[in-house]
Amino acid sequence: HQRETKKERPSERSASSSSCSPLCFCWESHPSCLSPSPDNYDLFDDGSPLYPQLGPYFSDGRRRVDYVLAYHIQKPSGIRRQSSRFGDTNFIRRLRRSLSMRSSRAPLQPKEDPEIAAQEQRTDYHEDDKRFRREEFEENLLETGLELEKDDGCKIPGIGFLKIHAPWNVLCREAEFMKLKMPTKKVYDVKQGSNVVEKIRLFIHKVTAPLHPKVDANRPDIKSGLTFYIQFKTHQIVHLSNGVYTSAYPLHDVSMTLLYEEWASYSVFYKYQPIGLIRKYFGEKVGLYFAWLGVYTQMLIPAAIVGVIVFLYGCATVDDNIPSMEICDPRNNITMCPLCDHACSYWKLVTACGTARASHLFDNPATVFFSIFMALWAVLFMEHWKRRQMRLNYIWDLTGFGEEEEDHNRAEYEFRVMQKTMKQEHSIPKVKLGLCLLLIAVTFAIVFGVILYRISIKAALHISTYPAARSNIRATVKTTAAIINLIVIIILDEIYASIARWLTTLEVPKTDKSFEERLIFKTFILKFVNAFTPIVYLAFFRGRLVGRPGNYLYVVGSYRMEECAHAGCLMELCIQLCITMLGKQLIQNNLFEIGIPKLKKLLRKRKSDLDSKQEEELNKTMQRHEKDHFLGPFVGLSPEYMEMIIQFGMVTLFVASFPLAPLFALLNNIIEIRLDAKKFVMELRRPIAAKAKDIGTFQPQFSVLQAFVISFTSDFIPRLVYQYTYSPDGTMHGFINHTLSYFNVSDFQPGTDPLQPMHLGYPVDMCRYKDYREPPWSNTPYELSKEFWAILAARLAFVIVFQNVVMLMSDFVDWLIPDIPKDISLQIHKEKILMVELFMKEEQGKRLAARDKDSQDNYTSPSSANESPPQPRSRPISHANCC
Repeated sequence: HQRETKKERPSERSASSSSCSPLCFCWESHPSCLSPSPDNYDLFDDGSPLYPQLGPYFSDGRRRVDYVLAYHIQKPSGIRRQSSRFGDTNFIRRLRRSLSMRSSRAPLQPKEDPEIAAQEQRTDYHEDDKRFRREEFEENLLETGLELEKDDGCKIPGIGFLKIHAPWNVLCREAEFMKLKMPTKKVYDVKQGSNVVEKIRLFIHKVTAPLHPKVDANRPDIKSGLTFYIQFKTHQIVHLSNGVYTSAYPLHDVSMTLLYEEWASYSVFYKYQPIGLIRKYFGEKVGLYFAWLGVYTQMLIPAAIVGVIVFLYGCATVDDNIPSMEICDPRNNITMCPLCDHACSYWKLVTACGTARASHLFDNPATVFFSIFMALWAVLFMEHWKRRQMRLNYIWDLTGFGEEEEDHNRAEYEFRVMQKTMKQEHSIPKVKLGLCLLLIAVTFAIVFGVILYRISIKAALHISTYPAARSNIRATVKTTAAIINLIVIIILDEIYASIARWLTTLEVPKTDKSFEERLIFKTFILKFVNAFTPIVYLAFFRGRLVGRPGNYLYVVGSYRMEECAHAGCLMELCIQLCITMLGKQLIQNNLFEIGIPKLKKLLRKRKSDLDSKQEEELNKTMQRHEKDHFLGPFVGLSPEYMEMIIQFGMVTLFVASFPLAPLFALLNNIIEIRLDAKKFVMELRRPIAAKAKDIGTFQPQFSVLQAFVISFTSDFIPRLVYQYTYSPDGTMHGFINHTLSYFNVSDFQPGTDPLQPMHLGYPVDMCRYKDYREPPWSNTPYELSKEFWAILAARLAFVIVFQNVVMLMSDFVDWLIPDIPKDISLQIHKEKILMVELFMKEEQGKRLAARDKDSQDNYTSPSSANESPPQPRSRPISHANCC
């Protein structure tokens, strides 16, 4: 009766198609505030829908569906015995009936199996219990003022839907509880200054006007985020039902088409994103993510341009590079020591000519400038994002959200409390820590396995009789090892993400914020270690723990630690970064996001008994809530942020070894924005609109490690020390000979000398290797020379100077650029003045009313003059009444 009564109310209004945001309404009448009327809320005066194209309504065509709950429908036991096709009980019954048919010529009537009947009775009891709990839950929803309508006869077999409508009075009540602010009638318009910066800003805005999407975020057919509060509370309660409902989601509406045309389509890749529309449709949290991604992509443009210039500078100067010219000069006739034990033989330094020339493309003086530029770029990016975020917070009225935000308990936590199953499980932190350490150890073990692969395959190719294999040993080993690392990284990323979520769920955090922070911490640690361990090894460890000829360092028995090429490990680091970035972006970020939804759709079609025409007709007749049921659930923004943070680390930390990293990141992000947009609009259910003031833990805070890459990975510091300390003429002539030490082949350990000592056609008495050690004829043979310690001191000094210079410049930029734009700061100040004036007028009105009442009482009843005047009653003004 209550349900029918609520359906017949003509005064109820739907909140979903309001043209204003939830912050634009005045929930209580106040003379200084703008008050919308419920009469203009979603319906014409005659009761017809104001915006019928906006989406599904109840069966009366008046009340709009704000939220949908889905649940399983179990048929009665008698029908289930006849129509069940895939159940275990039906399979057993058909098997026994088949055996009975074989044992007798006459067909026998199947008898009821007592075991099957008992099992079906238990199933019926379980379904009745779920149905009872659904009815109880729906009664609670009705008591809160929500209006419900069931749809058990949908076109999806076995699925029923509960459609929920939030009337206007419920939305007003919830807005008062949430203390939503409202605008005042008096508005201060801050005029922009006429300075040069403002003129430049206006000029840029005028030039980029064609790049802005043709979208008005305030148009009336954009669904307001007002129903977020109802949706959020419903979403929280739904999970308490513990499986009674299978899914809960708001519905997509006609704005989805507009979002696809102006945002998700690849034809508008060159345009800015409609951030206001995204916020209106998905909520502030999703809007902030895409705003951050847009700012990051926009800031990558100058970084990519400078990176390309640095790369072109290396290409232009490669023929003038003296060290590579000395390596490629056959007249030097430098014989190098074997690269591996026993299987490898002596080799000529001239064979490393190609590697030396390629290394100069990334290891040249311009890379130092580019490293400093990228360090400052990271600071400018953070400052630009702070200003952009503050502007969005003001426009979306989130400036005071952090203080007023309530930390809601998670539904799973509440359910555990209700079931009284929250026990002090002291073993969970130990298990979590132990498992995380085990996963990190697995990553290290896999990287060590790849190292052993490189050592083994290098020895195998050296003894190979295939000429092509012997001529491209270094390239083959580097490329195949990088590809193996990429495959392992992609696989472990998916595994680590699932384990991190499982561990966080096992902890049962109390609030959603706590759950998100714990999940982010675990996921970031595991994925960061997984992605950067091979890169850190190549940058800082490879070639450092090698030893020398005659006294090499061995691991796992006879595996000799691998050396860097003569031009350093920078080229191998560049190859690893290039393959990892391109592979992760192409396969993990893009191919998976496109391929997995299409694969799921294909599998769903193959399982369906309908052909393509029947399925097309079915899709045309399906309602919106039925179509959304087939979409994927929204699992949060953590995976999206994690992709970008790992990419940000590769762009900033190791950019000295790969100047083209910003360019690849820019090209990927241009595609990533449209891919994510298409996924949110077409592939996922509409997420619960969530408010957020910032991007939280995802704000990247990386240390400046470019100095270490330049100092210890490249040859920039050794070249600098040689040119200004050891060079006889102040040039780079003789640098290669200066970096090579001598080794007497008679000092090889037994069993480590080459199998083919005459491989070069002549006997070798002395070979060279890259290190700074004393020659065999000195008093301290093979000991580290003074040049080694001089270069080490220069490396450390460069790291200290580089980091201090970058830190000083970063602090100066941080001081120079304020976090809050000037116009926003002035507007906030004016609004505070307006709020004070409003309160003062309110208090003044109260005092005048009390004085008038007191004088009237004194005039009408003089005998009560000695009595204290009554205190006036007035409605207090809360934060919800002004902004």
